[in-house]
Amino acid sequence: MTRLVLVGPPGAGKGTQAVALSQKLSVPHISTGDLFRAHVAERTPLGEEAKRYLDSGELVPDTVTNEMVRERLAEDDTKVGFLLDGFPRNTKQAEVLGHLLAETDQKLDAVIQLEVPEDVVVGRLLSRGRDDDTEEVIRRRQQVYVSDTAPLLDYYQDILITVDGVGDVDEVSSRVLDALRARQ
Repeated sequence: MTRLVLVGPPGAGKGTQAVALSQKLSVPHISTGDLFRAHVAERTPLGEEAKRYLDSGELVPDTVTNEMVRERLAEDDTKVGFLLDGFPRNTKQAEVLGHLLAETDQKLDAVIQLEVPEDVVVGRLLSRGRDDDTEEVIRRRQQVYVSDTAPLLDYYQDILITVDGVGDVDEVSSRVLDALRARQ
């Protein structure tokens, strides 16, 4: 059973690694971005609520995100494990996740931090060529990550695995898998 959380700054390659690792570990990849899009597309009550925030450029409140994750973790395919990408984003969400898992006598096996120097992630994001990805905006997102998400590293210090996130997809995936095997 593999229950993992993937963390790292915007541009670290979390989404790419999550897809690759979920296939290699045969566990579902659960992305909050995908959850938001699915709920909005299906016009669920949670999706309608999330859409109001997304349309105005605001963060979806923890209460909405937490409930989406709660519903997703209750689905049958997560019984074999899961890989969370984009959740938890802060220690309050981490506490909620801990309670959700405890309800079914589960706990996280590891939190994987993809460590990538800021200049590398800024370069990666600038190379995507999106209109909203100016260097100023990208550096601001890095600051938000440090202030909001980086405290998770202390929160999860007992199960934290830090992996060099620089390299091609297979190279980084191999590092993660090697680190997980070494931990068992």
